[in-house]
Amino acid sequence: MPKVSPHEPPTGPTDTDVVVVGNGPVGAALAVLLAQHGWRTTVLERRRRPYTLPRATSFDGETARLLAACGIGPDLGGITEPASGYQWRTAAGETLLDIEFRTPGPYGWPDANTMHQPALEQLLAARTARLPGVTVERGRQVVGIADHGDRVLVTAEDEDGAARTVSARWVVGCDGANSFVRDHLDVPVTDLGFSYEWLLCDVELREPRAFVPTNLQICDPARPTTLVGSGPGHRRWEFMRLPGERAAELNREETAWRLLAPFGVTPDTATLLRSTTYMFQARWADRWRAGRVLLAGDAAHLMPPFAGQGMCSGIRDVVNLSWKLDLVLRGLADEAVLDTYTGERRAQVRESILASVQLGRVICVTDPAAAAERDATVLANRHGRGPTRPEPAKPLTEGLLYGGGGDGPLRPAGEVVPQGVVDGPGGRGLFDEVVGRGFVLLLAPGADARLGAERLSFLAGLRAHVVRLLPAGRTRDGQGDGGAGESGEVRVVDTDGVYGAYLARYGASALLVRPDYHVFGATGEPAGAAALVDGLRAGLTAAVPAGAAGHGG
Repeated sequence: MPKVSPHEPPTGPTDTDVVVVGNGPVGAALAVLLAQHGWRTTVLERRRRPYTLPRATSFDGETARLLAACGIGPDLGGITEPASGYQWRTAAGETLLDIEFRTPGPYGWPDANTMHQPALEQLLAARTARLPGVTVERGRQVVGIADHGDRVLVTAEDEDGAARTVSARWVVGCDGANSFVRDHLDVPVTDLGFSYEWLLCDVELREPRAFVPTNLQICDPARPTTLVGSGPGHRRWEFMRLPGERAAELNREETAWRLLAPFGVTPDTATLLRSTTYMFQARWADRWRAGRVLLAGDAAHLMPPFAGQGMCSGIRDVVNLSWKLDLVLRGLADEAVLDTYTGERRAQVRESILASVQLGRVICVTDPAAAAERDATVLANRHGRGPTRPEPAKPLTEGLLYGGGGDGPLRPAGEVVPQGVVDGPGGRGLFDEVVGRGFVLLLAPGADARLGAERLSFLAGLRAHVVRLLPAGRTRDGQGDGGAGESGEVRVVDTDGVYGAYLARYGASALLVRPDYHVFGATGEPAGAAALVDGLRAGLTAAVPAGAAGHGG
């Protein structure tokens, strides 16, 4: 089998391995993920103190799983509330769209989790403080970036204008919509030109109050309005600025209270945490990497809020990027593997942005005749239909996938693997917690796991888990349930049948899953696991579409 050429380290030491520019939830999550891999990470944040007002208000079940990978899973329940559903209603109260959320959903977490963003950032900050190797420097505005080929020099100024330069092997710009890093790289941006201005009102309720469904969109041409949960005790209302309405008039506290009053929200029942107008945008950077500098989060993409995927997309960015950076830094992957980051994530983000724009075109209608036509058409199409389920997590369609992805019978490559409950060596729990995170080679009960010493050594170098699945219903009877098998296998009982059903759907005997929970590839051949491992090694070596040596089954 081909051997991976070691990544050449910089000529001489650097101050840090990775500089992360920006300490919002995306930058903080990246710093945590890299530190968990053992890398020195320096975060440069222009704000002197944490930003205490909410921005994002929720994250989906896939993102909850990714945040749990940052080591904050046990604490997420304390800052979130599961959402019951999301509805669109006409001005007359008729239901145009009805999505019902599950607890838990297919990824082991609630389908939708409302949250107060400052509380999430506090969790990430506390996690960062417990990890060695992470330095967070606040009050540092990045003003210069120089890529010297083997290292990057990042210059930042404090509030007094005193400059300091930090050398790093890689730099990631997580510095938001007005990103200095993106502008410095002179990256072209695709802008769909779809934007509307809304008044955003965050409130803290004085008394508990039920809202059913949790999230509601009122498609009233007189004033399109959004109501969403924002974590325990918090909610958000958003009111669209109407044609001809002055932004200055809308952006006044008395206007906020007047618009909130019909919903029973008054100074007697709530505290207004913030009232401000904002303009959403729909755009993405065309390149997310230039040499040793990369982009993530709002620095790489912005989208309308109607699908709730802004922050979620940023967390997906850094989870995708962190494991690839780790392998490059450890000399286990060619630097070119980082180019798959742009291709994989940009395609997913583009789809999310286009979907959000499509929703916005339906919602942001202020012409009464057009709204009436919309309502009649949608109501006729959904006549007799009940609530729907959320769409599954978006699959990857290109990049580091076995055989280049696809949706054939044996090729779930690119999909996000579901998460179920298993019984394993550490007891019963969600698969990620019982088995551990990273690469997972999941084997059906009868799959041939004779990989050979070289493949097993390769997997060990990746810190991969080889997991033998046992059928649901197997008890701890000493017959191999939840123990260690041959070649270092971990054997787990498929307690709720999630994994058996998933494998059966594709007729698969083995799955190789990436650290970001996307399926690298599947095989239906009893001895096909070896081909999956070879395909991954080839992909990491050359960063070209994997599986060229042949597909398993």
